[in-house]
Amino acid sequence: MTGNSSPEPVATFCGNCNCGCPQLFVDETAAVERRVVITDDFGQRVEMSADQFGSLLEEAKAGKLDAVATA
Repeated sequence: MTGNSSPEPVATFCGNCNCGCPQLFVDETAAVERRVVITDDFGQRVEMSADQFGSLLEEAKAGKLDAVATA
């Protein structure tokens, strides 16, 4: 995401079209607190630490984000 080479996506969310679906990256060249990157199909990005991303995963696994998927 920074530097000369772009990291490969770790995951693509949707992937059923060719519209620039949201993607998850790990940017090893970024500062530790900005290493996990989520991009969306509108050109925006969210940068967070691995710890913050881990917290997000824990919340999702606990079902705390289920209502968002049906909103």
